[in-house]
Amino acid sequence: MNAMPNDTELLELAARLAEAAGREILAVRQAGFTIDRKDDFSPVTLADTRAEKLIVAGLRDATPDIPVIAEEEVAAGRITEPGAKFWLVDPLDGTREFAAGRDEFAVCIGLVADGRAVLGAVGAPAQGIVYAGIVGQGAWKRDASGTTRIEARTPPAEGITVYASRHYADDPQLAAYLARYKVAKLTNIGSALKFCRLAEGVADFYPRLGRTMEWDTAAPQAVLEAAGGRVLTMDEFPLRYGKQGFENPHFLCFGRG
Repeated sequence: MNAMPNDTELLELAARLAEAAGREILAVRQAGFTIDRKDDFSPVTLADTRAEKLIVAGLRDATPDIPVIAEEEVAAGRITEPGAKFWLVDPLDGTREFAAGRDEFAVCIGLVADGRAVLGAVGAPAQGIVYAGIVGQGAWKRDASGTTRIEARTPPAEGITVYASRHYADDPQLAAYLARYKVAKLTNIGSALKFCRLAEGVADFYPRLGRTMEWDTAAPQAVLEAAGGRVLTMDEFPLRYGKQGFENPHFLCFGRG
């Protein structure tokens, strides 16, 4: 019997699959695609399904003892029971951005252990980047120039840089919440890339006051926390996983400090 891969091997597996899924997504974009709607009216494309099929097959082949919970499988009614350790997969986070022709989409593959996101890879196919990290061991990003270590930054004295969801840009709740901070810059983009901007020290704060699911956040939370950041619920508890229905509460992402 083969031994269970260690965390470094599991992270490299996730990163390789995120990169391969990214190539599938870009191929679909190049060829052209139609946009369908799921039961909750959210968009889905051939890129979502092709990327998920590749990732899920790769994870189940390499780690048959670790359950895989993937967004499109859940949407289709195939719900795998999570264990003490399980994978969470969002094959195309930011489908709305992808469908609109923007580059703000990501591939998210995260591993949960005992309710906490412990490692994850976030691919940014349009940028040719994959971000990855193991909580407690550090984070890195890989692109055409190689692999570099990334770290969250301490907020500068002139004020924080905030990244927020593109689709909640006009939400008065967000404006009211940010009023308590000294904000130097606010940028609105889609997908899990907001976590990654904090992880690589480009931004300091990402408040999420809208609906998300666990597969949206497990991988990028692991990357951010591996880089020295934090992801907390509104009552200041760590965001946890394996919840009934897989739906997250509102949460706040911070860089270092």
